[in-house]
Amino acid sequence: MWEQYYSAASLDEALELLAKHQDEVRVIAGGTDLLIEIERGQRTGIKALIDISRIPDLDRIELHDGMIRLGALVTHNDAIASDLIVRRALPLAQACWEVGAPQIRNRATIAGNLITASAANDTITPLRALSAAVILRSVSGERRVLLAEFHTGLRKSVMRPDELMTAIEVMPLAENERGIFLKLGLRRAQAISVVNCAAVLGFDGECISRASIALGSVAPTIIQIEPVEAFLSGKQLTPEVIAEAGRMAAGLVTPIDDVRGTAAYRVEMVRVLVMRALRALASGTQADGFPVDPPMLWGGRRGRGALPASAAHRRGDPIETTINGQPRAISTGQDKTLLDFLREDAGLTGTKEGCAEGECGACTVFLDGAAVMACMVPAPRAHH
Repeated sequence: MWEQYYSAASLDEALELLAKHQDEVRVIAGGTDLLIEIERGQRTGIKALIDISRIPDLDRIELHDGMIRLGALVTHNDAIASDLIVRRALPLAQACWEVGAPQIRNRATIAGNLITASAANDTITPLRALSAAVILRSVSGERRVLLAEFHTGLRKSVMRPDELMTAIEVMPLAENERGIFLKLGLRRAQAISVVNCAAVLGFDGECISRASIALGSVAPTIIQIEPVEAFLSGKQLTPEVIAEAGRMAAGLVTPIDDVRGTAAYRVEMVRVLVMRALRALASGTQADGFPVDPPMLWGGRRGRGALPASAAHRRGDPIETTINGQPRAISTGQDKTLLDFLREDAGLTGTKEGCAEGECGACTVFLDGAAVMACMVPAPRAHH
């Protein structure tokens, strides 16, 4: 699927590779979207991948200059497990919980969700409501872009081919603020959003002092419904106000018909979700349903397997790894998924292919102490 695979040990090296190759390479961290796109021919002309998944310090979640800062390698499960995110950015934790299965959440990064730029991607909506910004870096410098200005269309953004998203900055909820994320899918788990909604409200006593409401899967990009935000300002969340806010929200969207729902259905569900979100925020029940002890499928020795040095894999270069406790060096399979590598090159056919798109879990293996779906991992990621 690719001719060359670079495993970068430092951010500077990754940026230099990106500057050198630009349109011929793609950066991979989790790869849960990218690998499917490559396999299905939706991404053409890619000759190499730059793996940044073991660059030190890019997996941190910390308070930085009054903002919650998430490194480029923070996964959905990392956010769910973060007390800081759950306490100060609950809508983001709730959205991360709605993404895929635990094995996908162990690989998929929040930064990758933003870069894929689908209007149905769950984490973009709460990040918009939380006034997030992204940090983009290249060999020529660094810039900060508001998330509201990052996406320019469906699967389009202002990020240049030589840039890497190194961090996401999120405005934490203040003591007088509450937030919630709600999603409607065609099933209760592992579903693409028909509609999703994130709402953040600030309160001055019983009155709303600030409102930020974002909607997903109703336009080419995530949208904020500013007329509803303005309407709510200064008001109490009475049943009448909540009903009017829902009615107004439904009148502001122009979604499309697709396989998951008609435009008319989406319009009605916007009304329903906005009202549900406001009711929960009014009653203080916004955290109801969020798991106290969510399943992560983390082993006892979880880590990212820091690289001793950068590596470049071409055809014939051995992948040196440990499988079931046994050191192995295998000189084939550099351009395959970990699933195909284990079955065809390591001769371990106990790992099964089911859906080959990260849905069923038949190919689950433990990589660096965390359960992942082998069909969604490049084989060279197992090197060292």
